[in-house]
Amino acid sequence: MSLSLFLSQHGSRMTAQWTLSLLLSACLFRASCSAPAIPRPPRSLHPVRGFNNSGGSLSVDLPMALRVFSVDYHHVQAPFEIVLWIMLASLAKLGFHWSGRLPAVVPESCLLIMVGLLVGGVIYGVRHSAPPTLSADAFFLFLLPPIVLDAGYFLPGRLFFENLGTILWYAVVGTLWNVLGIGLSLYSLCLLAPGSLGDISLLHCLLFGSLIAAVDPVAVLSVFQEMHVNEQLRILVFGESLLNDAVTVVLYKLFESFLRMPSVSGLDVLLGGCRVLVVGMGGLFVGLFFGLIAALTSRFTSGAQVIAPLFVFLYSYLSYLTSEMLHLSGIMAIVTCAVTMKQYVEANVSERSNTSIQYFLKMWSSVSETLIFIFLGVSTIQDVHMWSWPFVCSTLLLCLVWRATGVLLLTAVVNKLRRNTVTFRDQFIIAYGGLRGAICFSLVFLIDDFPKKRLFITTTIVVILFTVFVQGMTIKPLVELLDVKKEKGALPSVSEEIHSRLIDHLLAGIEDVVGYWGQHYWKDRFDQFNVKYLRRILIREDHQACSSILRVYQELERQEQRGDEDVPPPISVLIKGTQTAAYSRHTLHQDAGTRKPLHRHQSLEERSTINTQVGLFSSKMSTKH
Repeated sequence: MSLSLFLSQHGSRMTAQWTLSLLLSACLFRASCSAPAIPRPPRSLHPVRGFNNSGGSLSVDLPMALRVFSVDYHHVQAPFEIVLWIMLASLAKLGFHWSGRLPAVVPESCLLIMVGLLVGGVIYGVRHSAPPTLSADAFFLFLLPPIVLDAGYFLPGRLFFENLGTILWYAVVGTLWNVLGIGLSLYSLCLLAPGSLGDISLLHCLLFGSLIAAVDPVAVLSVFQEMHVNEQLRILVFGESLLNDAVTVVLYKLFESFLRMPSVSGLDVLLGGCRVLVVGMGGLFVGLFFGLIAALTSRFTSGAQVIAPLFVFLYSYLSYLTSEMLHLSGIMAIVTCAVTMKQYVEANVSERSNTSIQYFLKMWSSVSETLIFIFLGVSTIQDVHMWSWPFVCSTLLLCLVWRATGVLLLTAVVNKLRRNTVTFRDQFIIAYGGLRGAICFSLVFLIDDFPKKRLFITTTIVVILFTVFVQGMTIKPLVELLDVKKEKGALPSVSEEIHSRLIDHLLAGIEDVVGYWGQHYWKDRFDQFNVKYLRRILIREDHQACSSILRVYQELERQEQRGDEDVPPPISVLIKGTQTAAYSRHTLHQDAGTRKPLHRHQSLEERSTINTQVGLFSSKMSTKH
């Protein structure tokens, strides 16, 4: 009696568990593959006795035969395919850099999209169905954060904050100019063609304008890093593209909310403007909070330096996810977090940990960027295209016209307030460098279904391919033709950096005397607050420099060690005429044969001896004065 009761209870329990596992397996497999899922019984490594309750009777099966060799692809399908995609992306990048003179003519992003088109065509020809597309969640939650984190962590702080007003002017006002201009112009076109485009409303046009105005920092970085333009032009283009995404995503979500409302009133528009400010400022404060927490945590990692780099990635990604959870700007959060924690983390962790952080960030962002461009090509091969010559051609023309007019008008205003004005040649490159990419491609698939969604998808793909291929391939010859100012070929020395900081202090003093609170005044006040409070709290006592000269030396030493592309490595005793090696954003160091560093890769003990000697020298100098 007890045996039959035991069998009946456990047999029913196993039946329920097996049924639940089949349902879960079917759901997961259907989500990852377009083919229908085929249920399979649970895997067993050893011959066991199972229960069979077919026909309503409970019986004991005979032991299954032992298999010598078997294939279970479904068990490893998801990680196996992910590894294959990453392997394909890495091999494509490797082949690009081994292709001789091709990188000098064709940007890397164009070649990767071509590889994606080829792979997508093969998949479509074999399966006779559309290849897999890059989902918006995969892009925004996994592929975009590493690229933005890498850009924020290696952001040239001095250049960025000196041009912050101009960058915000381009990113905020310029984005609103492009969104409203493109959206209203397309709506006018729809009114002129009521037969084919009459079912596109004003909010749909504004929604499409918000996503098509998104300048992709991935595409911009990929092209501009290969041209070595001057530092001011590069930081304006990169900073505008980075913050432009935050603004466009916020506007996209705002117009999407308007579309789902039965009616939109003036109060809703006012609240929408307030929401834009809350989303942007909220992301900034979230990033600032996590950046300070990351810096404080790194202070206590002296006994566990192995896991010190992990906190940089965890806190940065946590700031992004927290902002997305609170419907704030994740891009603003992760950039602010990276900029906030960088100087304190570098001072707290060891040289080996700093090297690990730098190499992992470069590797992670490079793989993500490569996957994005390949999936852009793969996802182009689709069955959902809808073509309209007036809409596609008008969108392409409007993107060029509204961006060009916006840059000219906004620069005319901002040049009246700048000492170093933006030249007409730089304005042309800024307008021409508005490349579109995965940001708008991912956003267009998030639009709720309506009759012209396929037309929006097709138009977005055409704009992306045109900007990346035509503008991306011709911008480098245009830079040479217009003779745009390039970055300096010679590396500054330590004395030049010290004199530059001395001039900053003098300008801050002059502004204080005349009662003008300019950027040098506020920069000097922040430096005093940083040294007096923040550095004492966030940096370990044994790593705090006793003088400003030693801090300058340590900072420049770290820049020289990583071969920072944004700030040339200043710790170099240079001979006149020495040229800087071309920097690749996929490597950390320049060619060692083209520079003469102050220390020639000494051991850790030798470097600490140098630091001690510099500290003694600076203390003697301060004692004399």
